[in-house]
Parts: sequence; structure tokens; C-alpha cells
Amino acid sequence: MRSRYCAFYPRLWVLLISWGTIARRSGTPCARCPRNAHCLNATSCCCDPGFTSLSGKAIFSSLLEVCTDINECGPPLYVSCGNFADCHNVEGSYYCECISGYQLVLGGTKFKNETNTCQDVDECSSGQHQCHNSTRCRNVRGSYRCYCHHDWVTRSSPLNGLNTTVCEEAPFSSWTPPSGVKSQSLTHFFDKLQQLFQDFKPALAENTIQNLMQEVDELLETPGDLETLPHSEQHCVATNLLSGLEDVLRGLSKDLSNGPLTLHAPAGTELSLMVQEEQGVGAVTLGQSQAKMQLDWNVVQKSSDLGPSVVGLISTPGMGKLLAEASLVLETHKGLLQGVSPILVSDVNSAFLSNKDTEDLSSPVTFIFSHHPMIPGPREEVLCVFWDRGQDGCGRWATKGCRMVDTRNTSTTCLCTHLSSFAVLMARYEVQEEDPTLDVITHIGLSLSLLCLFLAALTFLLCKAIQNTSTSLHLQLCICLFLAHLLFLTAIDRTEIKVLCAIIAGALHYLYLASFTWMLLEGLHLFLTARNLMVVNYSSVSRFMKKFMFPVGYGVPAVIVAISAVSRPQLYGASARCWLHAQQGFVWTFLGPVCIIISINWAFFLMTIWILKNKLSSLNSDVSTLQNTRMLTFKAMAQLFILGCTWCLGVLQVGPAARAMAYLFTIINSLQGVFIFLVYCLLNQQVREQYWRWLKGVRKTKADSEKYTLSSRAMSDDPKHSLEEL
Repeated sequence: MRSRYCAFYPRLWVLLISWGTIARRSGTPCARCPRNAHCLNATSCCCDPGFTSLSGKAIFSSLLEVCTDINECGPPLYVSCGNFADCHNVEGSYYCECISGYQLVLGGTKFKNETNTCQDVDECSSGQHQCHNSTRCRNVRGSYRCYCHHDWVTRSSPLNGLNTTVCEEAPFSSWTPPSGVKSQSLTHFFDKLQQLFQDFKPALAENTIQNLMQEVDELLETPGDLETLPHSEQHCVATNLLSGLEDVLRGLSKDLSNGPLTLHAPAGTELSLMVQEEQGVGAVTLGQSQAKMQLDWNVVQKSSDLGPSVVGLISTPGMGKLLAEASLVLETHKGLLQGVSPILVSDVNSAFLSNKDTEDLSSPVTFIFSHHPMIPGPREEVLCVFWDRGQDGCGRWATKGCRMVDTRNTSTTCLCTHLSSFAVLMARYEVQEEDPTLDVITHIGLSLSLLCLFLAALTFLLCKAIQNTSTSLHLQLCICLFLAHLLFLTAIDRTEIKVLCAIIAGALHYLYLASFTWMLLEGLHLFLTARNLMVVNYSSVSRFMKKFMFPVGYGVPAVIVAISAVSRPQLYGASARCWLHAQQGFVWTFLGPVCIIISINWAFFLMTIWILKNKLSSLNSDVSTLQNTRMLTFKAMAQLFILGCTWCLGVLQVGPAARAMAYLFTIINSLQGVFIFLVYCLLNQQVREQYWRWLKGVRKTKADSEKYTLSSRAMSDDPKHSLEEL
């Protein structure tokens, strides 16, 4: 930096510096100089560039002299940095810098040459602005501005500690009549709505909400020409009213004071609100005369949302008039009676939060709906439904994400993972099965199986000659199948009493799982027996099976059913059958273990066939051993046919062959007990010999009884004959 005085003597300055250098090199002593100064010779000093002496002398020799900083940015120099730049003084120097909102054309931040130019920074396009995402950014020279969109209102709130403009969609602005619907009543309603919008003031938000409810209440109470519209257009109007009312109430509620609020309209429309400046902790409950809602505060508002937390529930009893003949889409249920619409048994209730993203809540919301007394019939079911607006904007009832937890005579409890407009419906089911022939085949086949299973169980219990580990397995399988089939035939349709139906479903769940578990043990025993075929006795196999078969056969199904019943007891007992609900995949608590067991039995079967094939190829002429191996082969084939084939056919009931597979599945499955009696009893030589001995014993007993009867009669006739002779 230049010294103000040294600058006037450039030649002298160079000369003095040269002398000082020569003097230092030649050993000439240098004068003692103050800070920010340097010596010229043994007696003279000069201030460093950017500094000046208090006396104003360029060269001085006084030891009391002081060198001070020159302010290049102030008078009298006033260094020019050019347009849109500021000069900044530093000790011994200075620099130029573009003012806020500008930057150097050539890059960088500091400069000294005024030929460098500063240009405006477009904060909006470069993303350097701090406008809230609810606003739009507009660049101005040296800065930017945040503006609200059209029909949006400004709501200033601190954002990250800064006072930033925040905008919200103005109430009523997005609520317009549904397209394609011509109705004077609806037009008159939206005219009143626009008047409310024009007169709206945040300080009078509660009055505006009350007036809005009054207008909606009057429209639903006296719909006028809306009732003459086709049902499809009425559904579009209902969708428009439900969604518009929810959005407007969400916006208006943020201008209310903290605390609860309940408003009523003459025709029954009711609103319950909870407004809280800061997000609460725990559960929040809103109650009305016909509905109650409970949810957790953590789903009410996102962390990025501004303004108070709002929870609202509005009941619109008159909305049911516009939702007549609405279709129903079921997530898992089938067999609804075609052409018959579900019956709406409760008011339509709409729930809304300050958080607009309510499609998949982190924690479910509980609803308790009051309704008129009702008792579902044997082919009717109570459903928790919501109004799905759909892509066409007209909507339909749906059950996805909602399930019924409990229903009583005058109330129903629902659990939903999203928010919308909710209601309780009564749906009717088909009275007849899809194919009556299959029902007849099922009853006849199961009746025969019950008889055969009973005879087989008696055989396994009474026939001493065949009692072993294998017979014990057959006996337990027969008992479980007998009880399962008997309960299926007598109680599968007993849906009148819900608790009893749930108990029946749980019992069937356990008995059929136990049956399949014993089928698994049958397959395991057959495999182990084949593997140890070279051993004369099978004591190791018998000890293993006797030790584990009862804990596994009855314990594993009990654990599965216990876990299922504790976790979701309400899913035992469907509306049409006393069986497992298909909701939430609950039926897989049965199908899952069954599929696993069938897969394992297939593996046992293939390994057993492989072992027997190798054994048959290495056998000598020992006839008894050959017969045993052939018998095991036959039993392996029978085991696959009896225990695996039926359910594999059930999986194959798809495509063009579905009907044929359904008949084949029904016939084989219903006759399973017959096949067991045929294979394990009638085709067993020891059992046939025992049957023959029993039959001979019965005949002998009958003959002895007849002889005894004749002799008794003869003895009793002798006295009579003697008396006649007398």
C-alpha cells in the first residue's frame, strides 16, 4: 500500500532505500524505528506502506513518532470499488467486495481493481432463497421476494428462527361444484359458500364454521332436485361435499383458539374439534352423540408443518341420502349377493387432521359408531367401510385398511390405518353355495368318512395283533380327523352367536392342524422305517416316535392356535362360515403350516421311494423281506394319495380345469376316512383275520345263545306238559 507522503518522492524513496540497504550491507548501524515503520539509515525512519506518521513527515528521526493506519475507504482518498461494491479497510491495506445480492462476474469474493464488475444474483433460480415451500420466489435487483400463490393467504410464522412468509390455501378457494352436475340446489349452496368466502375474517373463524355447518345441514336436510339426479351423480355430489368440507374445516380450524370445540346444526350435523398450538403427547379423543374417535397425537401433524395441530370429526346424518345404491369393494370378502346394495346402518363421519398425508398412518385410529339396534342374520356381516373417492371422483364404499374389532346391538368398533369418511354397513351374502352338487358330495363323503374313521379307530384299539407305533399314529390321525369332520358337518354354519362361532372356528383350526401334524409324523415314521429296513427290529424308530409323537402331534398345533388367538382373536369366525377370516392374511395361520407339512411329506415320500428302489434291486430271494419291502412301497404310495394329493388338488383350482379340480378335490378329501379304513384295515391280512375271528366268535355266541334259549324253553315246557297229562 502507498504512503501518502512517500508517494510524492518516488525517486528519493528509491534512493534512500538503496542507501539503507548499502548501509546495512556495509555494517552501518540502523536507527530504532517505531511499530509499522522501517529504518532508512542510522538516524532516519519511514512508515510502512499503508501507514503515515502523526507528524505528517515522510522521514523522521524522533523516537516519539508513531505510524498509524491510513483509511483508504474514507476521506480524503475514497478508493472507488465500482458499482454495487463496498470498500473495506484493514490494517495497512483495503479490499473491495460485492454488496449482498451481487457477485463478481469473474468469480471470487474480494478484489482491488474497480474494473471488476458486480452483477445481480438470481436467488430464486439458484436456490439460495429462504422462501417457504408454500410460497413462490420472485427475484428483484440485489434481493428476492416471497409471494403467495393466487387465492392463497399469508400466515406469517417463525421458520427455523426466522420471520419467513408462509402461505396457506385460502378456505373455500378450491371448493368448486362437481363438473357435469346440474342442480339448482347445489348452485344455490355454492353461491352461499362464495359469500362466506368474501366475508371471511380469521378473527371470526368460529362464526364462519358455524355458518358453513348450517348451510351443509340445510342442503342435506332438503336436497331438492339433488334427489332426482341419477345415483351416480348423487355419489359425485356426496364425494364433492365430503372432500370439500374436510379441506375447508382443516383450514378454518387453524384460526381458532386453543382447546376443544363442539358445534351442532338443527338437522343433526355435528362437529368436534381439538386445536392445540403445540403438538400434544399421548392419545386424543373426540366424542359426539353418534361417534367417537381416538388416535395418537404423533399422527396429527408432521414435524415440517407450521401452525397449530388440529383434529376434527364431523358427522353428517343426511349424507346417507346421496349415498344410496353405492357399490362396495371388499378387500378380501367374496360371495356378496349380487344386485343387492349394502345397508348403511350408521351416520357418515369424516375425520381430518392438520396433517394432510393420512393415507398410511404410523398408528391406527379407533372409531366407535353408534347405530340403531341390529342383529346380523346368518348370511349377513357388519363391515367397517370408508368412502373411496376413486379416480372418477364419484366414489364407492371400500374396506381396505379398515377392520371391524367388535360389534354389538347398538355400536360397532372399527380400527383404520388411514383417514377419510367412514360408516358401518350391513352386507348380505349368497344363501346358496356356488355349486350345490359339491355341497351334496361333501356331506355324503364326510358321512362315509366318519363311519370308516370310527371303525378304523375301533380296529386299532381292539386288534392286539397289529398294535405298534404305526398303529398308534393311525389311531391319533383317525381321532383328529373324526372330530374335525364331525364338527365341520354339524357346526360350520352356526354363525348366529358370534362367540360360539369363534370357538367353533378355533376348534376346527386346532383339529385340522393336529390332523396334518399327525400326517407329518406318519410320513416321518414311514421314512425312518424304510431307512432302517436292514435292521431286524425297529426298536430305535419306535423309541424315537413314542418319545416325540404326542408332544409334537398335539403340542405344535396348540402353540400355533394359541398365538393366533391371543394376537387376533376377532378374526376367528367369519360371517358366512365359522372359520378363519381372510383379513390381514389370518387364514395363513392354517395354510402356512399345511403347505410346509405337504412339502415335507413330499420330500419324505421321494426319499422313501428312492430307498425302497435301491432295496428292491439288492434283495435276495428272501420272500418275507421282499413282501415287507413291497408293502412299504404300497403304503408310501397310499400315504401320498391319502395325505398329500387332496390339498395339492386344492391349489390347482385355477384356470380352465378349476371346476374339474374342485370336484376331484371334494371327492378325495371328503373320502379320506374311507381311504384310511381301506388301506390300513381291509387290505391288512392280520386285520382281516381278526375280523374273521370276531365274526366267527359272534356267530358262535349267537348259536350258543339260541341253544340256551331252546333248552330253557324245553325245561319250562316240561312242567306244563306234566300238568296236562295229569
